[in-house]
Amino acid sequence: MGGDGIQERSEGWRVGVALAVVYLVWGSTFLAIRFAVRTLPPLLMAGTRYSVAGGVLYGFLRLKGARPPSRSQWLGALVVGALMIGLGNGLLTWSELVLPSGTAALLVAAMPLWMVLLDWLVFGGRRPRLPVAVGIVAGFAGVALLLGPSRGSGGGHAALLGGIAILVGTLGWAYGSLWSRGAAMADPPLLGTASHMLAGGLTLVTAGLLLGEGHGLSLRAASTRSLLSFAYLVVMGSLVTYTTYMWLLRHAQASLVSTYAYVNPVVAVFLGWLLAGEAVTARTLVAAAVIVGAVAVIVTFRRPPRPRAAGARGRLD
Repeated sequence: MGGDGIQERSEGWRVGVALAVVYLVWGSTFLAIRFAVRTLPPLLMAGTRYSVAGGVLYGFLRLKGARPPSRSQWLGALVVGALMIGLGNGLLTWSELVLPSGTAALLVAAMPLWMVLLDWLVFGGRRPRLPVAVGIVAGFAGVALLLGPSRGSGGGHAALLGGIAILVGTLGWAYGSLWSRGAAMADPPLLGTASHMLAGGLTLVTAGLLLGEGHGLSLRAASTRSLLSFAYLVVMGSLVTYTTYMWLLRHAQASLVSTYAYVNPVVAVFLGWLLAGEAVTARTLVAAAVIVGAVAVIVTFRRPPRPRAAGARGRLD
C-alpha cells in the first residue's frame, strides 16, 4: 500500500509538471510568434519551425526503431499537415503581423466551436446538447465582441482581416483534426505528429516562397529577439510541448488534459500585457471571459464522438 501511494503521488506530481509545461509554453508561443515575425517573414518562419521540429522528431523516432510511414500514411499526413499546420498555423502566424498576441490567442481558443459544428454537420457526429449549443452561441458572441469596430485595441480593417484569417485557420485546423480520425496515420502517434509537422512545414515553406517571402531575405536583418523566439518555438513550442502533451494523453484523464484549451489564452493575454505592453481593455477582458467560459462549457458538456462506419470516414487512399 505504501509503495502504491508513493507511486501515485509521483505520477500525480509528473502530471502536474507536464500540465504546467503545456499551459505555460503553449500559452507563451503566441507572444513568441509575434516577436519572431517582427523581423522574419511569417510563412517561411512558421514553415521552417515545423520542418526542423518535425525532422528532428522523425529522425529520433526512426533511430529508436519506428517503422517509416507507408505511402497512404504520408498522404494522410500531407492532408492533415496542410490543413492544421499549413492553413491553421500559417494564418495564425501571418495574422500576428497586425494583431496583438493576446487577441490572437483568444480567437484560437474558439476552435472547439468549429470542432463541434463540423463534427455534427459534416462528419455525422451527434447533435450538440443544449449547454453545448449555448456555449457555441456565446463563443461566437465573444468573438464578435473582440473583433467589433469599437474594439479599442486599434488596427481597424487590418486587425479585422487578421481576425478573420485566424478564424479561417481554426476552421482548417478543426476540419483536419476531425478528418484525421478516419485517415491512415503513422504509428506510434508521435511519428504521426512528426510526419504532420514535416508535411505542414514544407507546405508553408512552399507557400512562403511562392508569395515572394524569400526575395532579399537575410538573417543578418533579423533581430536577436526574433531569432531567439524562433528557436524557442522550435525547441519548446514544438518538440518539448508536443511530446509532453502526448505523454499526458496516456497518463491523465482527457478532461484534465483538455483544460489547456481555456488556460492557454489566459496565459497568452497576461504575457502579452506583461512583456509586450499589449493593451488589455475592459472590452478585451469581457470578450475573454465570454470566449473562455464558452469553451469551458463546450469541453465539459460535449459528448464523446461516436464511432463511425468505415465508409463515412474521410480517406485518401
